Amino acid sequence: MGSFSIWHWLIVLVIVMLVFGTKKISNMGSDLGKAVKGFKDGVKGEEEKPAATDKPTIDVAAKEKDKSGN
Repeated sequence: MGSFSIWHWLIVLVIVMLVFGTKKISNMGSDLGKAVKGFKDGVKGEEEKPAATDKPTIDVAAKEKDKSGN
């Protein structure tokens, strides 16, 4: 009952291909590749450029409220 041989993996692969079909498996592979690439680009993009916004930043001074209610 140790590790599986190459024949076991080939049988599992054939069953998976029969259940899902080759087109769906290739679509899942390409979607996974796009997701990984998008994640890498997102991480690299954050490190290279600062967060840019379309709206200007507004600085506001905060005031403390008196305990007397004024």
